[in-house]
Amino acid sequence: MKVLFLCTANSCRSILSEAVFNHLAPAGIRAYSAGSLPKGEVHPLSLKTLQKAGISTAGLSSKFSDVHEALAPDFVITVCDKAAGEACPVFFGPAMKAHWGLADPSEYIGSPQEIEAAFDATLERIKTRVQAFLALPLEQLSGEQLKAELALIGTL
Repeated sequence: MKVLFLCTANSCRSILSEAVFNHLAPAGIRAYSAGSLPKGEVHPLSLKTLQKAGISTAGLSSKFSDVHEALAPDFVITVCDKAAGEACPVFFGPAMKAHWGLADPSEYIGSPQEIEAAFDATLERIKTRVQAFLALPLEQLSGEQLKAELALIGTL
């Protein structure tokens, strides 16, 4: 199974989601990430936050979503925050789609410690969501049930 996390800049939220998912997922399930307007580099605090949590940062990079044209993911999950006025990237294809909006921790205004805390909090929300996703009895759920469960996870 393949899961693609999409965001605008692909430097924080989708990168954190990819790394956490791959850290927690069993063999045979893999996550990827991309953006519609990637920054071209992973935010340094994303890397620091992952390293503090003991999560590998190997292979993480900020890239355009067209890099994954041939991926054929089973799930596409957008993690941009519509409330912030961002345009979420659109992925066309047969994949099951969900939106798990997250505020961009790199846009948090505060002291360096407060900004770092925003990254930590974002990582924890992602962990909670990924754990809920991985606990789903995927083969037992209808398409409608799965869509409802994915939407519910996006509120955690």
